[in-house]
Amino acid sequence: MKNVSKIFIAFLLFTYSVNGQSTSEKLKREQARLERKIADTKSLLGKSKSKTQASLNELKVIENQIVFRENLLRNFDNQIRGAELSIENKQQEIDQLYDKIERLKLQYKKLLLYAYKHRNKYNKMMYVVSAESYNEALKRKKYLERIKDIQKKQFLIIQQNQALIKKEIEAIEIEKTYKKTVVVEKSKEKEIIEKDKALQEEVYQKFKSQEQELLATLRREESKKVVLRNKISAAIRKEIAEAEARRKAAEAARRKNNPTSTSTKTTVSPDFVSTKESARLSASFEGNKGRLPWPVSKGSITEKFGKNPHPTLKNVYTNNRGIDISSPKNAQVRAVFEGVVTSVLSIPGAGKVIILKHGNYRTVYSNLKDTYVSKGDKVTTKKVIGSLLTKDKQNLSIVHFELHKVSGSSVTCLNPSLWVSH
Repeated sequence: MKNVSKIFIAFLLFTYSVNGQSTSEKLKREQARLERKIADTKSLLGKSKSKTQASLNELKVIENQIVFRENLLRNFDNQIRGAELSIENKQQEIDQLYDKIERLKLQYKKLLLYAYKHRNKYNKMMYVVSAESYNEALKRKKYLERIKDIQKKQFLIIQQNQALIKKEIEAIEIEKTYKKTVVVEKSKEKEIIEKDKALQEEVYQKFKSQEQELLATLRREESKKVVLRNKISAAIRKEIAEAEARRKAAEAARRKNNPTSTSTKTTVSPDFVSTKESARLSASFEGNKGRLPWPVSKGSITEKFGKNPHPTLKNVYTNNRGIDISSPKNAQVRAVFEGVVTSVLSIPGAGKVIILKHGNYRTVYSNLKDTYVSKGDKVTTKKVIGSLLTKDKQNLSIVHFELHKVSGSSVTCLNPSLWVSH
């Protein structure tokens, strides 16, 4: 029963060790991801000339910066707790190894005493030959050999356990050093968060004094959004109608060329996923959910999908059919997946728009200054398709990115945040 308990405890320690290592690696990967996000937002904020010229968009970037840093702070807390548990676990392992060595030494001591008392070869020989039978003599001989083997093994086990203790102590020292480093980083992050919050409050107060002007600007922007929304919907529906017309024309031509064939009602939907290429693209696009690249090489999401509170106006919300990503001034826009250009639109006051088809999915890229593709062009993943507009006196550009799924004649607006990598 004792042996079973020891095996169970050893299994728990091993399981904890493996899980602990896995959790530690996950936390370090998350730390690296957050540090990249912070570097991006820091780069965007660094391009701002002064606090007095900061835009509402930059206020959102500051908010993101604070959120990323607070998440990083929690990550540091988790890593510190993990390091403390790891140190505690390793200390328990060391204590168990010390106990084991003491037991082994005691056993080894008894074996040495026995060997000393029977060190005379003659005595050993007499012990064997004095047996009452041949079989008994063989058993005695094997017994003496067994004792000799046990002595060697006990000595080797003691050495191995001493080496394990040394290794565990070194591991503890590494954990302690890492813990100290993380504590220092945590302290630095706390100071930077306080500075970010002070900057946020300063910019926030500046815009609070301009509420009427902000409301008027918001109304104009919402009007542009409605126009953009209608133009995008019309373009996608026109594309669907054209595809359906082509399908019907092809069906009519087939019947004309083969009038004797039995007509069967087609079940092909007008989103033309019936073609092998479209089906492949749809499946491939779906398979990359959560791993698609961003439409810009770097940036920060400053307006999420769906309902968003205004950063300074109370009880005022905007509704977003996609996501808005703040990027460096005049940033290049790229395709998030291979596909075909189905529309290139120009909307007065809202820049240009590109729509790409990926099987029965559509991605939409808005707020462009220049476009580098035309309708019908095939594009590859990350191919640059245009550049972004920049508002006067602002140091950031914003890409408005949407994702739609076509099913039959219906179009569903999806949350792009669930599809792009993080």
